[in-house]
Amino acid sequence: MKVQFAILLAAMTMLGLCGGARAGEDVKPYTETIPGSEITFDMVPIPGGKFMMGSPDGEAGRGADEGPQHEVQIAPFWMGKCEVTWDEYDIFAFSRDLRMKKLKKVDRETQPENEKTADAVSRPTPPYVEMTFGYGHDGMPAICFTHHSALKYCEWLAAKTNKVYRLPTEAEWEYACRAGTTTIYSFGADAKDLDANAWFADNSNKKPQPVGKKKANPWGLHDMHGNVAEWCLDLYAKDAYTKLTEKLGPVLLPTADEYPYVCRGGSWQDKPEKLRSACRVGSTLAFSQRDPQLPQSIWWHTDAQFVGFRVVRPVEEQANLKGFKSPIKKVDLKMGPEN
Repeated sequence: MKVQFAILLAAMTMLGLCGGARAGEDVKPYTETIPGSEITFDMVPIPGGKFMMGSPDGEAGRGADEGPQHEVQIAPFWMGKCEVTWDEYDIFAFSRDLRMKKLKKVDRETQPENEKTADAVSRPTPPYVEMTFGYGHDGMPAICFTHHSALKYCEWLAAKTNKVYRLPTEAEWEYACRAGTTTIYSFGADAKDLDANAWFADNSNKKPQPVGKKKANPWGLHDMHGNVAEWCLDLYAKDAYTKLTEKLGPVLLPTADEYPYVCRGGSWQDKPEKLRSACRVGSTLAFSQRDPQLPQSIWWHTDAQFVGFRVVRPVEEQANLKGFKSPIKKVDLKMGPEN
């Protein structure tokens, strides 16, 4: 890992993309502890650079929405070593931090401002069904929540830690997944090698698996291929690559619509072609087809046992994402107006 980090740091320095961070001190792997808990997660530095986003015309399994292939420049950032687990997500989704403050008789009016801000972030309503679906909890990737819910988790986490945490843009996600490679997968072009690198339809026993058990990609990220597909920040569009002409940090910003948003990486239930680095999927109403509520929940997807996410932290946030929050506003039957 030390050798790997040295290579990444050298690349950042050579490219002049270390932003305001102090080289060798701030831009390095670190472990974040969620304040008020003993829950931790690891962040891995991703060097800035350029890559060809999308897939070439002749790639097996290629979708029409993966082109045209085009050059993109990415600024440096950190990315979660693994997908966000239930251990992490529960603190937010089920207000465990607020309950602990109540037990400890914390005076919430005299808290630091970042804790007040975190406490004020809207939380998910109680789910209609048990959202682990019996797949397991501890060390397992959190699943079945909406894009809006993932954005709100990031907003809460950013407030709690006084750091900028958010979903990766689609370009950042593919760049980190490829990790400097140009092959179909980050480990090469042969799907026979998936077993050592990913959980997918042929080896998952028809369920998600604990995070971080398969080989990491060349930049130290686990489960970028398979296990659960991962939310990206972007609104999904089949022709996104022709709409986005910005080469530096392109992003198709979310709207107040609940669909469609980008999922990347494929999941435990997918065949090899869906795990390719370039594969794109957009969310649909089918993600919540069994939700009996009218209107349907803005927080939970009853039929998305295959979707999770991981967080990123930019070294220096790009201008159009500074202060960005979920734009969705909808009356939830159990909670009233969302904000």
